[in-house]
Amino acid sequence: MHRRMRRTATALATVATTLLLSLSFSATSAQAATRNPVVFVHGLSSSSSTWNDWIAYFKADGYSSSELYSWSYDWGQSNATTAAQLKTKIDSVRAATGASKVDVVVHSMGALSSRYYLKNLGGTSYVDDFVSTAGVNHGTTVAGWCRWLYTSCSEMYTGSSFLTALNSGDETPGSVSYASYWSNCDDALTPDTSAILSGATNVEVGCVAHNEMNNDERIYEQVRAFIA
Repeated sequence: MHRRMRRTATALATVATTLLLSLSFSATSAQAATRNPVVFVHGLSSSSSTWNDWIAYFKADGYSSSELYSWSYDWGQSNATTAAQLKTKIDSVRAATGASKVDVVVHSMGALSSRYYLKNLGGTSYVDDFVSTAGVNHGTTVAGWCRWLYTSCSEMYTGSSFLTALNSGDETPGSVSYASYWSNCDDALTPDTSAILSGATNVEVGCVAHNEMNNDERIYEQVRAFIA
């Protein structure tokens, strides 16, 4: 009788453990299934490698390689051309992952092509969260050094026709959640507040150098929380 009771108790414990493990696995799977892939867009005179630090942080926080997509483009071309390429990239990410939407995280000039995609190429239907770090959203006179050399740089110069059109009307269109992280000592932006987007969650992060904005771990943690 006692042996039978012990066997019954052991069987019940095994069933309970199995159920708990199954529920835990299901919860983890559900979280992964609802998490958007992240597409990273670099800026002027840069490449996909600028995101290496943050991609490592994302992986340390549980993201897989199949959820993180950085890519390189010809940064001297028009931001409108890059926007069309970004559309193709996001379409391919969605097709590969089965995700209905992605999160877009950008640095510096990457904000211009990404926002052009959102505003003019139907991107608001396919982007859940948009995060700008040191985004040149309203231009910078620092672009004067390269405006005669590169189309993208002339578009980034304060008061350009590209910026005027991009910022006309709603700066944060659609149901996308927008955030802009900016530094109060960014030598690449004049003024620093150029990064602020009307309608976005705008966060001043203190004094962080322009090229460190998308390497800084503290800023990463805020971005990671925003897109979670």
